[in-house]
Amino acid sequence: MTKSPFLVGITGGIGSGKSLVCKAFSHLGVPIYEADTRARKLMEENLELVKSIKNSFGEECYLSDGKLNREFLANKVFNDESALQQLNELVHPKVGADFKQWTALHSDAEYVIKEAALIIESGAYKSMDKLLVIKASKKIRIERVLLRDPFRSKSEIEAIVDKQLSDTEFGQYADYSINNNEEQLLLPRIIKLHDTFLQLASQ
Repeated sequence: MTKSPFLVGITGGIGSGKSLVCKAFSHLGVPIYEADTRARKLMEENLELVKSIKNSFGEECYLSDGKLNREFLANKVFNDESALQQLNELVHPKVGADFKQWTALHSDAEYVIKEAALIIESGAYKSMDKLLVIKASKKIRIERVLLRDPFRSKSEIEAIVDKQLSDTEFGQYADYSINNNEEQLLLPRIIKLHDTFLQLASQ
């Protein structure tokens, strides 16, 4: 029987620094599953999912080259809770199945990381052994996203932040957290967590 690696989830609000933290873990040799990137890939390559999205939200969800029309779909669901829930109900099971397959390919790893913005909202955190939440102040997060995504306005980013879980809500689910307000060096804390996860995985 194939051994399943120890599963660590990483989440946090937009601009908190999830990708940066994952990059550091990756340099330590930890396989990283980026759920949001994989979801976009599945939304373009999984024919069953493509058909479901078109049926639910219209053919305009895809461009003529088959690429996802992200702007159109975002406009459809951003201010419509039921539409967003409907989209998530189509996408999350496919991502869950894809993650299982991916994990099987990394069964020799001591532990793997699943990075997902909606790991709590989707319920996927329940299948993780531990959950690490990355936090940062709202002000810093908005500044980071403005630098990263110059096409977004400040009010647009604030609207996204306001729709996400608060740090207090994230904290209710977190086994571990990193405060990424640039007041402390990040790497020593990541290395310490890496040692913790290796220890937990070996038990």
